[in-house]
Amino acid sequence: MDLLKKLTEFDAPSGKERVLHTFLKEEAEKLGYEVTTDALGSVIAHKKGNGKKLMVAAHTDEIGVIANYIDDNGFIRFGAIGGLYKKELHKRRVRFENGTVGIIGAQETAFDDKPDINKLFIDIGAKNKEEAKKLVKTGDTAVFDGAFALSGDTVISKALDDRVGCYILLKAMAEIKESKNDLYFVFTAQEEVGIRGAKTSAYTIMPHYGIAVDVTDTGDTPDAPKSDVKLGGGAAIKVMDRSVLCDAEVIKTLRTLADENSISYTNEIMTDGGTDAGAIALTGGGVKAGGISVPVRYIHSPSELASVSDINACIKLLTIACRYEW
Repeated sequence: MDLLKKLTEFDAPSGKERVLHTFLKEEAEKLGYEVTTDALGSVIAHKKGNGKKLMVAAHTDEIGVIANYIDDNGFIRFGAIGGLYKKELHKRRVRFENGTVGIIGAQETAFDDKPDINKLFIDIGAKNKEEAKKLVKTGDTAVFDGAFALSGDTVISKALDDRVGCYILLKAMAEIKESKNDLYFVFTAQEEVGIRGAKTSAYTIMPHYGIAVDVTDTGDTPDAPKSDVKLGGGAAIKVMDRSVLCDAEVIKTLRTLADENSISYTNEIMTDGGTDAGAIALTGGGVKAGGISVPVRYIHSPSELASVSDINACIKLLTIACRYEW
């Protein structure tokens, strides 16, 4: 899990993924892949084959906040980068690019009716605007401050969405020595703000098939909407989310490969949120797209929680799917 820990420790909100992309590029090159980057920064690792083009994508960015105003008392107002659950932000710690840590505070009326991000602020302990501006300027970004923890089969961290997907891609890439497919492993930028990196990279590749590797909500906590997806249930094979209705051939193939190789899985029907699969599916004249997801509790929080056994099931299924002749 050392590699996953390292991946989660990068602070890389949407649009600020460059340092992480440099690391991923180096890792892919060590594995013998031909690596390029596009204008948005997405890292494309290619292993040439004579078969169909298969694009596998995992996004690199995490949700965050951006400072947009500093008041006279040194409190920082902010906007959202990606989907923030406003009711859960109060008293959360965030870390800016230069290491400055702050606490999200709230005005008394912030949650009276509809949660209002304009009534939230970041407190860095500054006495006034001048002192605050020495540490944070408008336009600076911050991410949740949530340390990596491993206990038995459970891993907890910020940014498992979707550094765990990047981890799965790297592990699969290391396993695949040869494939009849023309393989493209893509570490996409700016997914959290509109699956943007997947759009540009898929347009560059023009794949025949696409698989997005991401996280998905579980239905196994007391107040969660009910679903078959659960911690410890194995890989989640995507059927649909708000961005895509997965291709029937891709769904059937992933299920068959899982059954034939004794890989536990559940079917994922995600009614809220989209993934890179949605962008890939709509590329050119259309792409047969699907997804493999890691069940994760408390998504978009500083303490996302996943099962190591589920992660390993996803690695195994993705590796087999990349070797399969599509």
